[in-house]
Amino acid sequence: MKILIAAILVLSSAFTHAADKFEPVLALTSISALDVPRYMGTWYEISKFPAWFQKKCVADTRAEYSLLTGGQVQVVNRCRQENGEMKEAVGSARQIGGTASSKLEVRFAPAWLSFIPAVWGDYWVIDLDPAYQLVAVSEPKREYLWILSRSTKVDPGTYSALLARLSSQGFDLQRLEKTIHRD
Repeated sequence: MKILIAAILVLSSAFTHAADKFEPVLALTSISALDVPRYMGTWYEISKFPAWFQKKCVADTRAEYSLLTGGQVQVVNRCRQENGEMKEAVGSARQIGGTASSKLEVRFAPAWLSFIPAVWGDYWVIDLDPAYQLVAVSEPKREYLWILSRSTKVDPGTYSALLARLSSQGFDLQRLEKTIHRD
């Protein structure tokens, strides 16, 4: 009996010590409000977490957003491929929640498939400067991350401050890849 109690105490201590080494993952939060009409226009990708659907993109990646009737947003993503040609993907986005919600869903599947929940991906605005010039977009699992800007160049101090905020939100910044823009 003494051996069993000793074993339980040792294991209990080991599990408690191991649990201390792991920090709880905080739930990702989006910004408090998004002015969707103000967000419309062209955004240039500054850096991103690599994504399978962008693996052929080597430079000049940008997104253009425009309002459609009924509150939907047209999304046109473009990037330059290794052969020099521009690749384009056209999709749509919709807000989840109220008209100020910073949580959107986006799809690039044909419209006739839009009734299938799996064709919609989360697009959460998680950081946005007050001038709507620099934004970070992700989704709840932090598998994807895009840093976008209204111009192809970002002030290094501003970019570093954004990275610090993203790090405090639990993002592994080692995964970030800078995007090349051939101006």
